[in-house]
Amino acid sequence: MLKDAYSFNDLVEIMKFLRSGKGCPWDREQSYKDLKKYLIEETYEVLEAIDLEDSGKLSEELGDLLLQIVFLSQIATEEGKFDINTVITGICRKMIQRHTHVFGQDIAKTAQDVVDRWEINKKKEKGIRTQTEVLKDVPSNLPALMRSYKIQQKAAQVGFDWDKIEDVFSKVDEEIRELKSVYASEEKTRIEDELGDVLFSIVNLARFLDVHPELALTGTINKFIKRFEYVEAKSKKQGRELKYMTLAEMDKLWDEAKIIFAQENN
Repeated sequence: MLKDAYSFNDLVEIMKFLRSGKGCPWDREQSYKDLKKYLIEETYEVLEAIDLEDSGKLSEELGDLLLQIVFLSQIATEEGKFDINTVITGICRKMIQRHTHVFGQDIAKTAQDVVDRWEINKKKEKGIRTQTEVLKDVPSNLPALMRSYKIQQKAAQVGFDWDKIEDVFSKVDEEIRELKSVYASEEKTRIEDELGDVLFSIVNLARFLDVHPELALTGTINKFIKRFEYVEAKSKKQGRELKYMTLAEMDKLWDEAKIIFAQENN
């Protein structure tokens, strides 16, 4: 049954068969909501493959992500709502309509010109008239760091932004001072509110530094795990368990890890 090569239509037909009475019980039971978690997982696995610069893994993970799109489209087909061709037609039309500097009469000389033109065309298509509607159009179920970044970008489009990065650093300092001032109150709601302001200001700083906070934090998490692994492995070589070591002793191993991995990256 296996072939050396398959087409996109083959994937569509395989998914259709799996959802049929002769197919797979598990595939038949899946709904839009059931597939949400897999869509999220596959997206992050694609991101990981990109970070690893592993083309083989990237090809595989893109296939897994594509499967989720075909899967969701097949459910919609069965419900008489739309099919995969509707999805493809929609994105093709969107790309043509929003690239009016390529397929139309508009002019865009720089990448920023393209972004500006895209936003203008997007507003026209969606009938968006106010910038508040633009902010509300950012999906509410995005990860909070990503949503903050995009909302700040949209607000900046109409000049609601700091003039220079020094102002952003000052805002971060201000928000941290405010968090410190409510810390002693032990009022959970106020502390949560001020901590949110700190995080939002940090995202703003990331935007000014042209660093995506979601990617930066992911990198730091991976770095933390790598260093922690070193600390734990080194402690075992010394015949000790982490839970019986002092923080100062663990910090010493942590500093070793920082030096070793910094040298590896140079």
